[in-house]
Amino acid sequence: MSKTEAPEQRDDLGAAGEQLSTAPREDAPNLPSLGAIGWLRWFWRQLTSMRVALILLLLLSLGAIPGSLIPQSNVDELKVQDFMDRHTTLGPLYDKLQLFDVYSSVWFSAIYILLFVSLIGCIVPRTWQFVGQLRGRPPGAPRKLTRLPAYTTWRTEAEPEQVHEAALTLLKQRRFRAHTAAGSVAAEKGYLREAGNLIFHIALIVMLIAFAAGQLLKSEGGKLVMEGDGFSNTLSQYDDFKSGSLFDTNDLAPFHFTLDDFTGTYEKSGPNRGTPRTYRADVTYSEGADGPEKKKSIEVNEPLEIDGSKVYLIGHGYAPKVTVRDPKGKVVYEAAVPLLPIDQNGTATGAIKVLDGYKNKKGVKEQLGFNAFFVPTFAGEGKGQMFSQFPAPDFPVLALSAYHGSLGVDSGVPQNVYQLDTRKMQKFKDSRGELFKKRLLPGETMKLPNGAGSITFEKDLKEWATFQISQEPGSVWALAGALAAIAGLAGSLFIQRRRVWVRAVRGADGVTVVEMAGLGRSESAKLPEELSDLAAHLYEKAPSAPEKAPSAPDTDPGAHAASASDSEPDVAPAEGAEK
Repeated sequence: MSKTEAPEQRDDLGAAGEQLSTAPREDAPNLPSLGAIGWLRWFWRQLTSMRVALILLLLLSLGAIPGSLIPQSNVDELKVQDFMDRHTTLGPLYDKLQLFDVYSSVWFSAIYILLFVSLIGCIVPRTWQFVGQLRGRPPGAPRKLTRLPAYTTWRTEAEPEQVHEAALTLLKQRRFRAHTAAGSVAAEKGYLREAGNLIFHIALIVMLIAFAAGQLLKSEGGKLVMEGDGFSNTLSQYDDFKSGSLFDTNDLAPFHFTLDDFTGTYEKSGPNRGTPRTYRADVTYSEGADGPEKKKSIEVNEPLEIDGSKVYLIGHGYAPKVTVRDPKGKVVYEAAVPLLPIDQNGTATGAIKVLDGYKNKKGVKEQLGFNAFFVPTFAGEGKGQMFSQFPAPDFPVLALSAYHGSLGVDSGVPQNVYQLDTRKMQKFKDSRGELFKKRLLPGETMKLPNGAGSITFEKDLKEWATFQISQEPGSVWALAGALAAIAGLAGSLFIQRRRVWVRAVRGADGVTVVEMAGLGRSESAKLPEELSDLAAHLYEKAPSAPEKAPSAPDTDPGAHAASASDSEPDVAPAEGAEK
């Protein structure tokens, strides 16, 4: 509708087109002059507008970007500390802006809460308005149907009541909600458009609630398990554990599992050589304290689900088994030591720490430490270095360098299990006075200088797997909300809400004039097509009246004007209608 239309024209179309949408009317800007209460009302109207809701949704998406690019304290504190050490200027600035704790920061929480309030403020009044529309009926026909976007007319000999009855039957057959009102038939269709719009926004609220519940009630921990070892779902068993502020450790699901075997196979040739083909952890698990034992294979993206918890397979590595003996040949340490992978071919590093039981040749208690470097398939001989050329253990080699003294574990400061603190340790030296080190094949032994003992790389090479145990109470609701949001958005985009009116009035010459018009919420080429189809079917029930020849020169000119429409209806945009 053009801005230059007369007031009566705007009023006429407004009566026909009102409530085609549940969106609130936008009044002219009028800043309040009623003091604090007026400002509060104005602020509430702005906050609950759909425009502001979309802006807040965009800000929430932008605010989540730093959480993906910058290390987060609740995920990996070591990476955060490393970032702070490497970026002495940006680190403190990020810390002040809470960029290391994005999802619990004040500014992210403020956006989240405002978006939540805005969506509720938008949806509640629109929902009641939509319910009122469902309970109501389409309004009667406007006074001038020619001003509607799609319009057609013809003359027929059928009675107006017959035309109305045929139109009512036709529209109901086409699933229009139709009734007779004020000498015309009014019909409406496409209510699912507004329903889809409301479903979309309600789904957003469900997703926000699910996200909040997931953050507050979730738990997530990691555990490295050696082949043959087990894990019980208690807090003390985790290598690392983090949870939401409302999570209670008593809510940990009681279960236990044992890693029976890890199987990894790899592509042996071609451009994908070394790519995993099989990555599977075979476990035996039981629920509760006395539950029956069951077998399960855990693979990537195929977790074990137990009583609301999911056990994911997230990592794998090797654990060479070593035996350490003192100068008298007594075994003081025997264990499979997990090493940390550093590349895709299984190269791994770590530390072997002998804390108790060792005495040197003088009978003095000491601690031993070995830096370990392991490759499952050795390569690099004669090049001054060693590296792995394949992730499977086809030719395993273990390189060790030896220290003795104090490991510093009694200081109370936490240590990395994969690193050796040599500040209070002394090197074992070879004949040239350099650090004593050696490469070992399975079954070989490295004898420490001056009869200080030995360390043997046993043939029993074990593998380990790391598991993530998660409880995410809001994930199902978040998924349901996402699917509902997609369905609602599709409905609001592809369903058109429209109204159709049929008016049949007997003319002065006794012939019935039939008018049909349609109005949609938005401009669409389908509305004239649909109205044309409806008019064609109604035309079969009420065909055009035969054209009358003029009988005298002084025939009423109105009769000639009316005869211009004595043909099959052709729908086109009405003159003066918005295009």
